[in-house]
Amino acid sequence: MTDAPAPQPLMLFNSLTRQLEEFQPVHPGEARVYSCGPTVYNYPHIGNMRAYVFADTLGRTLSFKGYKLTHVINITDVGHLTDDADAGEDKMEKMAAEKAQSIWDIARHYTEAYWADVKALNIRQPAHWSIATDYVPQMIEFAKAIAAKHCYELEGGLYFDTSTVARYGALARAKTEDGEGRIEEVEGKRHAADFAIWRKTPAGETRQMEWDSPWGRGAPGWHLECSVMSEALLGFPFDIHTGGIDHREIHHPNEIAQNQAHSCSDASGARIWMHNNFLIERSGKMSKSSGEFLRVQLLIDKGYHPLAFRLMCLQAHYRSELEFSWEGLGAALTRLKRLVMAAVPVREAESAEVTDHRLTDLLAKFDMAISDDLNTAVALTLIEEAAAMKKIDAGQKRATLAAMDAVLGLDLLTIERSDLRVRPKSTTIGEDEIKATLGRRQDARAAKDFAASDALRDELIAAGVEVMDGDPLGWDWRLDAN
Repeated sequence: MTDAPAPQPLMLFNSLTRQLEEFQPVHPGEARVYSCGPTVYNYPHIGNMRAYVFADTLGRTLSFKGYKLTHVINITDVGHLTDDADAGEDKMEKMAAEKAQSIWDIARHYTEAYWADVKALNIRQPAHWSIATDYVPQMIEFAKAIAAKHCYELEGGLYFDTSTVARYGALARAKTEDGEGRIEEVEGKRHAADFAIWRKTPAGETRQMEWDSPWGRGAPGWHLECSVMSEALLGFPFDIHTGGIDHREIHHPNEIAQNQAHSCSDASGARIWMHNNFLIERSGKMSKSSGEFLRVQLLIDKGYHPLAFRLMCLQAHYRSELEFSWEGLGAALTRLKRLVMAAVPVREAESAEVTDHRLTDLLAKFDMAISDDLNTAVALTLIEEAAAMKKIDAGQKRATLAAMDAVLGLDLLTIERSDLRVRPKSTTIGEDEIKATLGRRQDARAAKDFAASDALRDELIAAGVEVMDGDPLGWDWRLDAN
């Protein structure tokens, strides 16, 4: 690339320090990232999936900036309780009992469903999927190493004494602004914020997932799992730890406390802690208790390509709340279609070195946007500007779009516009019937029988089909706001 401006330093917001910081890797040229993954007791909803679109965008940005990325996402198949505040039943055990199925079958089914959503949203595969139950022996050893100095036993298991580490809860807003977050009240706990490292199976009960330990037969605490797996796969310290904003109040402060205890220092384990904000949905269908809750497959069933949801996420800054609506998703789909159409003319071109100052300027602005704490909203406007550019070398334009889309992950140079035409599950008319009706309508138009032509058009509209005269695609599904 000729006369290209110097790359911008990558600035990221560190939730721990509450400020933007320049990314300085622990290991030169590398970026090591750990993302809190799903608890596989149910399907993920689209609010859950926003966290992985964000983590994927971060990973893509680090790759764009030239770092060798090692990204780890965990799968929680044991230990996560029904209340994030360390209370209630194990989510996996509870669902297995409700379904009268093996907990291992439950975990496998919902892990595969999550991976299907990951693929649908064009989220890149991480270097490692760390499965919690694969690391139980290491969890026991980790707990043994910190038990004497930082833990105490109660009837229910081994608990972490939060007073034994410096600045416990510094990450959490709940403690610094509105008092301590939700914490389980357990008789005998030394401090309200103390949490379980190992939960002993109550006398007379048997769990499907339980192991022997120095503190009795039972299962690890949820917080312990992420500390152990992140250290095992990335080493302490590693570069970035990501998760949803709900993890910022309890789960991640507890991880940090464990990491401090194990390293015998004030180090948090990760240099930078990053959190995406909530996806808000006003009808209440974001909750998994609502029956037909909002999951990626539901969007597809209603006729929306999953990449429209990815684009919808990119339209807002990851630290901002994003409100979901069907109208907003429809607008994102329209925006995606326009981008795909604009990219079509350069798809077959051979990528060339970008020397045109109009494109190098756009690439510099794009680099500036994503280097500013992943400002994808601005980055989207820049790829649209590049896609719309006329009278410019096709190879250079293709290379520019490829570089930008490597970060945004919208598949603009491979996806077909027809791929975005997703059939709604409720539709009864088939594509062969649509084509046949369009053929009859074309014959009527050729015969100047406009009454028949209009009647056939109305017939298709009633069947949920939008006729597009003069458009090579010919027709599309009508997607009404839900």
